[in-house]
Formats: sequence, C-alpha cells, structure tokens
Amino acid sequence: MSHIPQEHGILVVFSGPSGAGKGTILKRYFEDYPPAVLSVSATTRAPRPGEVDGVHYHFVTREKFEEMIEHNEVLEYNIYNGNYYGSPRGPIEEELSRGHDVILEIETNGAGHIREMYPSALSIFVMPPSFEDLKERLTSRGTESPEEIEKRLKRGREEMAMALDYDYIVVNDQVDTAARRLSEIIRSARWSKKFNQHFIQEVLKNA
Repeated sequence: MSHIPQEHGILVVFSGPSGAGKGTILKRYFEDYPPAVLSVSATTRAPRPGEVDGVHYHFVTREKFEEMIEHNEVLEYNIYNGNYYGSPRGPIEEELSRGHDVILEIETNGAGHIREMYPSALSIFVMPPSFEDLKERLTSRGTESPEEIEKRLKRGREEMAMALDYDYIVVNDQVDTAARRLSEIIRSARWSKKFNQHFIQEVLKNA
C-alpha cells in the first residue's frame, strides 16, 4: 500500500527587473499565504540605519564570508561596490527540511547558479505588463537620475530576455492578482513530477 507523499519545502527562485515590483508582490504574498520563508542574504557591507542583523541581512566580516565560500556554505554570491552578497546554504536547507517553502529573491545571474545546484528549484520571473509600464514605474520613483534610470532599463531588457530560462512568469499588472498567481504556481508545482520523483519510485518499487 502506498502513501501520499508528505508536503516538502520548495526552493523558489524569484527574479525580475528593477521596478517590476518583486518586493511588493512578496510582501502581499507573505501576508496572505503563510507559511513560507524569505531567504535572508549575507553581506560584508556595514548595516544601514534601521537595519537589523538576521532580518534585513546577515552581516558578516569579509574574512567570514570568504571562509563560507571556501567551505561551500553559500549557494551563490557576487561582489557589488566592493562588498560580498550571497545566499547562505545552512538556513535555506534547514527550512526546506522542515517542510517550509523558501523564496530566494535573486538576480538572474545568481539564479542560474541556483538552478545548477538545485535542479528541482522552482524558478519564477516577474514581468511588467509592458516595457513602457516598467519605464513609468522607475521614473515615478523620483529617486534616480535619468542616466541611472536608463542603466536600469538597459539591464531590465537583458534580464527580461532571460525570463525564457525560468519555469513560470508572473505578470505584475495588479499586486493582489500577482500574489495570487504566485501562490497558485507554488501550490500546483508541489504536485509536479519534478518534486515527486521519490514518491513515484516508491510506488513502482512495490508494484
């Protein structure tokens, strides 16, 4: 007699261009669809006013971060403005083993490394309704110069071309709808063959 597989944690790779609304979608998702965990990155930069260690980032020394790299304790990392940023392996694997979904908000370059290390990871890319909509969102922030906005748009074009490498896309035309789409994707993926190979083999073994 076979048994329905127990629910297991899914590692979700969540990417999208600047201005697509990734953070806003995740905020609504965590409000409406718990339990799930947002992975907290590690960095060697100093905390900014109001930032809390373990909440906004795991703040570590450069020596500690390089030690983590040497011992394969980060799933991916990059260097920005002279500081390391990366995803600690330990907390992610611990949450997954508890059956919690872990969402990793990450750039497209790091996402490629994660997919290589975790072929079973679920990858989701956030798309704006249109390129003009993305441009309007970045401009309306009023926090960046026209030159900086153009750089983000150029990078956004490159990133959106990489959306074809992801399992799913979520179009952020309306935040509530986008958060619901994210929930539906994760719920459906839980029963895909990708996450149930062991269960399938167990059934066949006793056939």
